Amino acid sequence: MSSLDHPAISKISAALREAGLPAAADGIRVLDDEVRTASAAAEALGVPVGAIANSLVFRATQGDRVFPLLALTSGAHRADTARLAMLAGATSVGRADPAFVREHTGQVIGGVAPVGHPRPIVTLVDNALAGHEAVWAAAGHPKSVFPTTFGELVELTGGMAADVAVGEDNHVS
Repeated sequence: MSSLDHPAISKISAALREAGLPAAADGIRVLDDEVRTASAAAEALGVPVGAIANSLVFRATQGDRVFPLLALTSGAHRADTARLAMLAGATSVGRADPAFVREHTGQVIGGVAPVGHPRPIVTLVDNALAGHEAVWAAAGHPKSVFPTTFGELVELTGGMAADVAVGEDNHVS
């Protein structure tokens, strides 16, 4: 079985094709090593760290309701959790543990793709990614990435474009 045949990567490839992005699906790259951080992915791809779309899943709360929040942030900075909460209409936003991430995305931390989740997830797409012609996102496995654009990420996820890194307090990378 080739690395591209890994079930998680195949699922993302199919989701990208279904969304009308065959070039992104055909562009999936399986790297030699896991790239669980933006800096590792940027180094492996030879691109600026800001061109990496970090998929950060948070546990958001609004009263008694708990829901996943996906922030696709530029690898060049950190997401401000207070800002994320405000943008998502949540009372609080905090780190999600691996079980929560897997439950809501079907994927493991370090390989969470912007698509292919069991159910739609509230998604914020960092405006800083718009400054890069090509943006690289995880493809369902810690060794896999695919090329896309800021506009495609917003459309693909049904997400909201937003400034997600404001101030120096309350951030998570």
